[in-house]
Amino acid sequence: MKYFFILGTNTALSIAEIFSFFDNIISYKLLNQDVLLVEFENEINAKEIIKKLGGTIKIGEIFDEVKGNVEYDDVGHLFDIKKGEKYKFGISCYTRFKKINPKFLAMEIKKSLSKGKSSVRWVTSKEKTLSSVVVEQNKLTSKGIELILIENKKNILIGKTLAVQAFKDLSFRDYNRPARDDKSGMLPPKLAQIMINLSQKNINQDMRLNTCLLDPFCGSGTVLTEAMLMGFNNLIGSDISEKATNDTKKNIEWIQKHYKLSNINYKLYNQDVLNLSEKIEKNSVDIIISEPYLGPQRGSIKFEKVKKELEELYSGAIKEFDKILKNNGKIIMLFPVFRINKQSLQINPNLDNFKIVNIIPENLRKRKEVKQTGRNTIIYGRENQRIWREIVILEKK
Repeated sequence: MKYFFILGTNTALSIAEIFSFFDNIISYKLLNQDVLLVEFENEINAKEIIKKLGGTIKIGEIFDEVKGNVEYDDVGHLFDIKKGEKYKFGISCYTRFKKINPKFLAMEIKKSLSKGKSSVRWVTSKEKTLSSVVVEQNKLTSKGIELILIENKKNILIGKTLAVQAFKDLSFRDYNRPARDDKSGMLPPKLAQIMINLSQKNINQDMRLNTCLLDPFCGSGTVLTEAMLMGFNNLIGSDISEKATNDTKKNIEWIQKHYKLSNINYKLYNQDVLNLSEKIEKNSVDIIISEPYLGPQRGSIKFEKVKKELEELYSGAIKEFDKILKNNGKIIMLFPVFRINKQSLQINPNLDNFKIVNIIPENLRKRKEVKQTGRNTIIYGRENQRIWREIVILEKK
């Protein structure tokens, strides 16, 4: 079955997450920077899957492919409307074709559906595509439909959205957690989800229960709480700050209560990362996922001095990780990238006994939409930020 994935703002990161998350992809095609077409052997549960994908905005199914303009006869069979019921529909065009006229198509749809004496409303937006917020608020995946039109060379793919990103739930976990530390900065739940997914190629649900996942810079516990929601049950958090480990404990208990999670096994240590092996058994950890200290966020920054200090910290941390990780264990770690006059300054810690892993399929790496660094990593950030994040996937040799 063919599905479309509407990707987040960072195309490369969204693709890397998808290819880490799924191990049953038959074929795929990147249609543009927003859309990845994927074929699976069996049907997928889009509503459940999108809850775990931080880098995917929408998931939907492809039903047809047509040449030229799209008319009501091409899409009418997708509408499931009962006589007398109120019905909403939207149209999102992921295409540059000027001959696609969503307004004309919408009027055709309204005219045809209204013959059954039903109340039909067209949900519109200023943009060519409806946001996940608009789709969710108008219940277009449950009590209506969002038609998706996607350019595929000279043809148009026709699909409908099955699920959109759970923005309300993500926002709830981000802003309603009892312990927050805005001064130190906090990892967004979406990015934590992506990092967890980047670590778990071929890790099924049963394996997650026994996989030992460590966050050695746990902060307020975002990685650990998101991992809990994704089925991991053997978790370790550590931080040099006692406040951070206390905050993590509060947030874990809050997540457990709100989502009714029981029997979660976790340990928290107040420990310097450079002495982590004193607390954690050697060769006992499967995965390390963390956003370490990225450097000062405010005020005047002497970037070269900070760069040197962070390289020493990260090199020392990776040396400790080597001791406690199992063979072939993975690290998903964020490195800071300093933005100076639109130039990027990266750090270069000693990676010791590790190699950088590139998850993106080789035939997609040269696509202009898939931006990676020269060392096969992905940089993530907003234009106005002066410290961006470099997502680095390391595997123990």
